[in-house]
Formats: sequence, C-alpha cells, structure tokens
Amino acid sequence: MQQAAKLVNCVHKCKRFLTPGIISSSVIPRLNRNFTKMSVPTIDLTGGLKMPMLGYGTWQAKDEELEQAVEAALEAGYRHIDTAHVYENEKVIGKVLSRWFSSGKLNRGDIFLVTKLPPGGNRPESVQKYIKRSLEFLQVDYVDLYLVHVPFGFKDIEGDLHPVTPEGLINMDTTTDHVALWKAMEAQVDAGLTKSIGISNFNQKQIDRILQNARIPPSNLQIELHAYLQQKDLVEFCKKNKIVVTAYSPLGSPGLAKFMAQFGTKIDLPDILNNPVVRTIAAKHKKSEAQIVLRHAIQKEIVVIPKSTNPKRLRQNIDIFNFQLDEQDMEQLNGLDQGIRILNFNVFKGC
Repeated sequence: MQQAAKLVNCVHKCKRFLTPGIISSSVIPRLNRNFTKMSVPTIDLTGGLKMPMLGYGTWQAKDEELEQAVEAALEAGYRHIDTAHVYENEKVIGKVLSRWFSSGKLNRGDIFLVTKLPPGGNRPESVQKYIKRSLEFLQVDYVDLYLVHVPFGFKDIEGDLHPVTPEGLINMDTTTDHVALWKAMEAQVDAGLTKSIGISNFNQKQIDRILQNARIPPSNLQIELHAYLQQKDLVEFCKKNKIVVTAYSPLGSPGLAKFMAQFGTKIDLPDILNNPVVRTIAAKHKKSEAQIVLRHAIQKEIVVIPKSTNPKRLRQNIDIFNFQLDEQDMEQLNGLDQGIRILNFNVFKGC
C-alpha cells in the first residue's frame, strides 16, 4: 500500500510536465515496465476531425527501408502518417497498413492518413484521378487529409511526375487556377474520398484567395518550419482563420543535401541541432536536441512530421510529451528565427 501511495504521489508531482491524458514510461516507469508505445495528443481540424500533433514523415524514404521504418513507427505509437503521390512510396505504406488492418492490430479509424495532389494534377479535371490512384496505392477507401502539394502546376504527362522540356526545364502549366482547383478538392470531400482538405507550400495571399471563394475552407497548411524558419506571420494568419499548421523538416532536414545532389545542386545545411541554445536546453531537460526543437513547435500548437528510418530515433522523436519547455526556453528558441529557408523549389529548373 505504501508503495502504491508513493506512485500516486509521483504522478501528482509530475502532472505539470505532462500533456493532458499523456503518461510516458520515462516519467513513471514502474507503472508498466513493458510500456513501449507513446500516446500523442490531437488538435481539432475544422469539421471536428482530430489530427495527431506528431506524425511520421516519409519524404525521401522508399522500398524495404521505408517498410521496416513504418512498421517500427506503428509499433512506437505513431498514428499519423504523412506521404504524397510524388514521394512514390504510397504502395509501400499501403502494404504495411493493410498488414496491420488485416491482422486486427489496428482499425482504419486508428490511423490519420495524409497524402497530396501532385503538381501534374493541379487542374480541376485531374484531382479525382490522382486521389483515386493514391487510395488504390494506399489500399484504403479514404484519406483523412488531402493536400494540394504546391501552388504551381506541371503539365500532366502520364508516367512522368516531373516532366521536362527539351531544354531541360520543368514543363510548367501556367494555367493553374487555385479557385477552380479548390472546388474540385471540395468535391472529393463530398464524394467521401477524403475527410478534410488543405494546402501545402502556399503563401498568405494564395490562401486568402481560396478562403474568399471556399465552400469548405482549408483545414491545414503544411509548410517548411523549424527553429531557423518559424514563419510567425503566416502561422498567426492561419490561426486567425482556423487553419492548423503542420511543420515539415522540423529538424532542419539533415538528409536534404543528398536529395539536392540528384539535381546537381550542392547546399550547405544549417546545423540546427548543434546550435548552442538548443544543446543547452537539451542538457537542461536531459533530452535530445531533436526532442527540444520538436517540443518547441508542439507547444506553439504546430503539428510536426519528423522523418527518420532509424528505429531508435523515431522512437525518440515521439517521446516528447513527458516534459515541458518553460517560458525562458521558449523565448530563447523563438529567438533563433533567421528566416533561413532550406528547401528551395528553384532546384527544379523552370519553377
């Protein structure tokens, strides 16, 4: 009885460090020595859909490596999976999810699944073709969130997601009409193919034009966002318009240099995780640098989708709900904003 009383007392003392409803094994390990799966809080999208605050990003991950990583992510407790048609990995994700659903480990309703319309589909008549193709690859009847991946369009050439002209430039479609495109996105909600819709890589002016003409407003904006690019004005605009923001590359995208090299572009990436401020705060909380920058975004009500194919790191990335950054920590991390954009779409010549 005395030992039980001590455990209860421990929980009460630790309560201020916990996100409501979240109990981590690292805080009260004696409660369940076999506990390995993390719970993730959710944020409400317009329409009442609940989106997990932390998801598993899959850009630049494919084939067997991704299959094993998605398995590890699901085992660790990830229930939000982010992909896109242009990532060319929807089939792998669908294979893993189908295995989990058919085995009874998970139901479809347990997973928040996000995919995106490719640039070649940025015209009204192409939207349903591409969402149905994604659903086929993912082996599901609907996605929870369907995003317009980018505000610009490519020519829709079957079998070529990045078509180029004879001059080696991206074959752009300059007729993209965001309002007409958005009406086609709304039709996918009506058809039951997606529960919600949003945009990615759009700026405030582009979003505002959609809002002025939308029957179903965007529920989510996915953008590059990290300690060095906090996009405070855009985030504030989204909050005022009830648009939840998702941060891609929240760790600074350490693997981006390899991706850019495919296009003959060499880049020097800023090393966010070795910033002295981040390292000092990590030491203070006895957490990794990645956990600190992810927690920073979460406390600002920004969804994060870090990507890792390393099982240890992906488990570490989800273990951020058992501590809280204090006001001084937040101020110091807010002060790291330098407006440094890592992913520049000019790598696609002609964009």
